[in-house]
Amino acid sequence: MVMKMQKWWKRFLIGAACSACFICFGLEAEAAGKDSRIEAGVTVGDVDVSGMSISEAEEAVKAFVESLRDVPITLRLEGGQDTVGTAGELGIVWENDGALEEAAMLGKRGNIVQRYKALADLKNDGQNYPLRISFKGDVLDSILSSLGETYDQEAEDASLTKTESGFQITEGKTGRVLDVAKSKEAILNYLENSWDYEKAAIDLVVTMEEPKGSVETLEKVKDVLGTCTTAYKSSGPSRVTNIKTGCGHINGITLFPGEQCSVLELITPFSVDNGYELAGSYLNGQVVNSLGGGICQVSTTLYKAVLAAELQVDERSNHSMIVAYVEPSEDAAISESGGKDFKFTNNKEYPIYIEGITSPEKTITFTIYGMEDRPSDRTVEYISEVLEKNVPPTEKIIPTGDPIGYVNIQSVHVGYKARLWKVVTEGGVEVSREQVNSSSYAAVPRTATVGTATADPNAAAMIQQAIATGSIDHVKSVAGAIAAQQAAIAAGQQPGVDGGQQVGITEDPGTGATDG
Repeated sequence: MVMKMQKWWKRFLIGAACSACFICFGLEAEAAGKDSRIEAGVTVGDVDVSGMSISEAEEAVKAFVESLRDVPITLRLEGGQDTVGTAGELGIVWENDGALEEAAMLGKRGNIVQRYKALADLKNDGQNYPLRISFKGDVLDSILSSLGETYDQEAEDASLTKTESGFQITEGKTGRVLDVAKSKEAILNYLENSWDYEKAAIDLVVTMEEPKGSVETLEKVKDVLGTCTTAYKSSGPSRVTNIKTGCGHINGITLFPGEQCSVLELITPFSVDNGYELAGSYLNGQVVNSLGGGICQVSTTLYKAVLAAELQVDERSNHSMIVAYVEPSEDAAISESGGKDFKFTNNKEYPIYIEGITSPEKTITFTIYGMEDRPSDRTVEYISEVLEKNVPPTEKIIPTGDPIGYVNIQSVHVGYKARLWKVVTEGGVEVSREQVNSSSYAAVPRTATVGTATADPNAAAMIQQAIATGSIDHVKSVAGAIAAQQAAIAAGQQPGVDGGQQVGITEDPGTGATDG
């Protein structure tokens, strides 16, 4: 019995000792994880970190990555425009992802069997951790954007030029654009995943842009699809200049199928540098001088040509007050500040060409050329229908701080409500009648702005009495007499010598030629 007890205790003590031993080995392995030395056979990328502490291994990897900064990297573009830089210039960076800490634990983790196996594997096969490098995205963006500025070439569409002998065709040119996003992706994918750390060349991604139009399609542009002429014979020199300038900005435009034309974009800005002068235009029911005054006759004439060609009208606005050079509802106003534009789209299957010319006789003509595909017996007529006419019954006098004797008279503008009809006939028979637009024009009475500033109380009383009558013609007469009297006194003459002379008095002729 005693012998059996002793054997049992021996087994217990041996088992306890073995357990303690394994526990100690386990504790030692966990403690060894803090050891700064890396076992033999461990590499990070191409860097052997065997026997190094974590900090030493980190410095070794950094040194290797630093050595890569001078490796040439060529960015290749189509056309032989290569750019040679270095990995450093592309913003190379080592991403320390914890591989060194992991390497330091090899052979030091787990029980004695696990550690032995890990060390054996290291000795036989070694352990390589990938070298994680990246490149700064903002640096690549800057480099690629800079390359694009010099490399990119816009496509040049084929174009037409109208000459006395006919149309001349200029072939288009293919454009090219460096795709920054896709090129950046290609660079990162190669350098971060496939690069062998030697000099390298990477093809950048280029998008080719084909030009619109071809010689074959532009050769079909020879038929007159629509034309319109309006006159501006009563216009002054500045308005004439503005019409010529606006017409010149539009002349020669080629529109391909589906393309939209914005007249406002073509003719603006309204500035001296862009060829415009001060001339009459509409503003809040008044005729005022503004840069580009008269430009609406350009857009209106083009509008009528577009209607005749049966192109698609996308946006059109009428004037605030009626104009005289077309019928009601046939106008198309332009206003940079008021947001009024005339837009239309080439809804044909072939390109169209817009010719705009002015003549010494003060006429403007727009002609739209294309390929006629409408039946020969088809005719299109546009009919203006006046729905309402409003003639202001009274006159309006506006006193101002201008010197006495100044009178500026704006003629009456009759108000209208109108609409425009498109009537189509084929073989002499009406086949359709549709409303194109509707317009409302403000009625503005004959208006005079009258200067009242004077140091002479008698003259001030005279002009105020004249204004009180409500008669523009009477105010005009009194203001002229006062101005003439003051001019005579200033010249040392007897008052009343030139009585009735209308000094400083202006009146528009009421032709409606001025516009907004």
